[in-house]
Amino acid sequence: MSNENLIEKRFNRTLKFLAKVEPTGKRVLDLGTRNTLSAQMESVGYIVENTKGEDLDLAPEALKSYAEVDFVTAFEILEHLVSPFPLLRALPAKRLVATVPLRLWFAKAYRHKTNKFDMHYHEFEDWQFDMLLEKAGWKIVHREKWTSPTYEIGFRPLLRFFYPRFYAVHAIRIE
Repeated sequence: MSNENLIEKRFNRTLKFLAKVEPTGKRVLDLGTRNTLSAQMESVGYIVENTKGEDLDLAPEALKSYAEVDFVTAFEILEHLVSPFPLLRALPAKRLVATVPLRLWFAKAYRHKTNKFDMHYHEFEDWQFDMLLEKAGWKIVHREKWTSPTYEIGFRPLLRFFYPRFYAVHAIRIE
């Protein structure tokens, strides 16, 4: 299976989770620059606005400049931040849908060899992400995990069929 097919499969799983927890027709602030998943969200009926490349580590308050939204999505972006806590506190909505990669005991954290922005500062265990959200003022109301098989030959690819790689949460602000 090609890398593009694996990404498409992950996007479909993410959209399925999103549809389960938030109805279409809602205004969404999707953290990160516009991408294929943003377009797919629009194609199924969400009204999507993306952030415009601000450094969300250094300026989480920049989120206040975005239009009023029904909920925020953070699909595989929080692991790239040095400190996601201030950003989670500054989100301009009362509902959040987020996915993060889970830490795998048999693999090192992801790091692109040439792109300094494409690396993970964090890969969470589910309890760590739960604690981060709780301390930032969020209550998880739904969660799911899923695997990310690579269809390559080897011991680690085999383990990826059984160990969850992604963690998805739907949370509401409790403060």
